[in-house]
Amino acid sequence: MLKINNLSKHYSSVKALDNVTFEVGKGEICGLLGPNGAGKTTLLRIINNLLVNDSGEVTVNGEPVSLKTTRHIGYMPEERGLYEKMRVEDQIMYFGRLKGGNKKRLREVMNEYMDIFNLTGQGKRLVKELSKGNQQKVQIISTLVHEPELVILDEPFSGFDPINGALLKDLIARLNEKGSTIMLSSHNMSAIEEMCSSIALINKGQLLVKGELADIKDSHRTGKLILTTRKPLELSLLEDSGTIEKIEKTEPLNGRKGNAYNIIKKDGVKNNDILEVVSMQGEIIHFEEHLPSLNEIFLRYTGNLQ
Repeated sequence: MLKINNLSKHYSSVKALDNVTFEVGKGEICGLLGPNGAGKTTLLRIINNLLVNDSGEVTVNGEPVSLKTTRHIGYMPEERGLYEKMRVEDQIMYFGRLKGGNKKRLREVMNEYMDIFNLTGQGKRLVKELSKGNQQKVQIISTLVHEPELVILDEPFSGFDPINGALLKDLIARLNEKGSTIMLSSHNMSAIEEMCSSIALINKGQLLVKGELADIKDSHRTGKLILTTRKPLELSLLEDSGTIEKIEKTEPLNGRKGNAYNIIKKDGVKNNDILEVVSMQGEIIHFEEHLPSLNEIFLRYTGNLQ
């Protein structure tokens, strides 16, 4: 759906984007990550034909970005842009028509989204009369009303309470099930981790990593295991087994009963080797390998975590 090839953009002597290359496949939910000033906003504006790149190419569904391709994109920028003195329904219809939507179909979709976001009956009100949270809902509906194939949301959870955040997550999942390709740019790592199948992380204008989130996590395995047994373990015996670098007692996870341990295995040792040694002392009631969180991966790539 989206191909970015050797994309570069300079602002005077500052490299906002430096030969960035990656793809987002059709039906993918991709998280676009990066610290402030990384180049994310510049990238999104080029995709939406709002900025001209210095070199490289961006294609949407096989076509170079243009006014035509933007009609297939629903883009909500981080800087919100509603007309406060317009009525809610006029606002939504206006943005839908700008994208070439059919009036009848736009109204049907608008009413569906108004219902989803509990805004039914609010269409005649002026935007400025709504709460900030409800204005955010109007912004999202305006982004989606023309039923875009590619949806790009920049900080969509900003200003939402947990209830409305859950509504938005559910809506994004439904859009994806219907075939929409979605790119989420957010500092809400837990939401990205929960919703996205892949991530693209940029910093200082350069792409640091792009790939399936599960694969990226797997590549950052630390060798740390979390294990719970019914009876206490004799730690000295485990330390003498030659399989364990470090073991320490901890509190059981999620209210479990038993004796919990954090284990760091030695290089080259398999999980099965650990299980075999531990099971000689008693019953194992919980076992998992700790994988780094997306937040930890983000901090490592951006140089803020060793």
